[in-house]
Amino acid sequence: MGLLSLAIWLPIAFGVLLLTLGRDSQTGAVRWLALLGALLGLVVTIPLIAGFDTSTAQMQFVEKMLWIERFSVHYHLGVDGLSFWFVPLTAFITVIVVIASWTNIQERVNQYMGAFLILSGLMIGVFAALDGLLFYVFFEATLIPMYLIIGIWGGPNRIYAAFKFFLYTLLGSLLTLVAIIYLYNAAGGSFDILTWHQLPLGKLPQTLVFFAFFAAFAVKVPMFPVHTWLPDVHVEAPTGGSAVLAAIMLKLGAYGFLRFSMPIAPDAAREWAWLIITLSLIAVLYVGVVALVQKDMKKLVAYSSVAHMGFVTLGFFVFNDIGVSGGIAQMIAHGFVSGAMFLCIGVLYDRVHSREIADYGGVVNVMPKFSAFALLFSMANCGLPATAGFVGEWMVILASVKFNFWIGVLAASAVIWGAAYSLWMYKRVYLGEVTHAHVKNMQDLNSREFLVLSVLAIAVLFMGIYPKPFTDVIDPSVQQLLQHVAQSKLP
Repeated sequence: MGLLSLAIWLPIAFGVLLLTLGRDSQTGAVRWLALLGALLGLVVTIPLIAGFDTSTAQMQFVEKMLWIERFSVHYHLGVDGLSFWFVPLTAFITVIVVIASWTNIQERVNQYMGAFLILSGLMIGVFAALDGLLFYVFFEATLIPMYLIIGIWGGPNRIYAAFKFFLYTLLGSLLTLVAIIYLYNAAGGSFDILTWHQLPLGKLPQTLVFFAFFAAFAVKVPMFPVHTWLPDVHVEAPTGGSAVLAAIMLKLGAYGFLRFSMPIAPDAAREWAWLIITLSLIAVLYVGVVALVQKDMKKLVAYSSVAHMGFVTLGFFVFNDIGVSGGIAQMIAHGFVSGAMFLCIGVLYDRVHSREIADYGGVVNVMPKFSAFALLFSMANCGLPATAGFVGEWMVILASVKFNFWIGVLAASAVIWGAAYSLWMYKRVYLGEVTHAHVKNMQDLNSREFLVLSVLAIAVLFMGIYPKPFTDVIDPSVQQLLQHVAQSKLP
């Protein structure tokens, strides 16, 4: 068993172990066991970071063995610059969520923690899978623990939100299964994704395959106009569910474009790039405006996630090395920043049990430490230089200007909307005089909350000040991808 297998199956094993424990029995032991499983999952990724070769675009830490002999299905894992950083990011966010959920979940704690650990392993499996059927199994399996997290521990409309989440993502994925079966036959009975990259598909097959994958990945990102499930799910999901959904699960769709849509159907990707760019700009601009009028903090941050992921898909489909690298950097940064934003909302909700902006005001007067963290994350959310949020957005804007000046202008104008909704929310929630009695009674961060937000703040600042370790890993694989996409695969 290699390092990638350990990163996948260690948290899953701990998650299954937690599920076997009695309901609400030995709650303290359950939490510590969950933390141990999450920490071991993160520790396993350290040798991956230390041993990754940044000079090559080849797959690394490859594991391959026969899984289903009759159909030539392999348990085939590996990572390159396109997928590597999402493995430690997933493990890191899982540790953060376990600590952040330490006391605010009181019922079925073992099932809650177990679901998160299993989800962590499955998501890492998506990023590491190099076999098409293995990818699909991991990709679909992630729906189950998240569905349960929303449906059991969510808000008053949790059942509606859970069903909407499940149906949207499942229906989109069914076309992807059809495309996978087609590619299996076209490759002479092989599910190997790297083999699929070399298939000389005709124009019509490329177009059909491209849109079959688009159906699943656009919903998962989510792109406009199939984004409507995300705000509903975020509002009803528990804090940990929102953090993982925004920080990691949305990245599964964007990663799918890089691993499947662009390299397998490069001619279709170039032909239909205008559509992706148009939808991305609508997400960046229109959804940014929608975020401005939200009264619920979670809905506001959910819409901001749609806008930020619009930057990601825009960067991918301008077919520029700065743009694609910027899109991946934006995915990583969004993992840190959006996770932190939802955890901050969770801190407020734990004290007041309301997400309505109007129920707050003057929080800085009673929670100065927390307000400082919230300001940092709000500024990162609108792309302040020297924060993680700046790196990817700036690279995508530069690439967009290089591709087309007016597209670059529209993308750059989105930074104004980002600043507007992020800072306006901060002003209404944190600044001014205390106008509500319940706000006067709020307590500042405890040591556990301070630890969680401190670690995320360090990550946001480190990536913003010194993004080189991230881009050094990404760049060789991006160069190889763009060279591949530039070459026609038409027979």
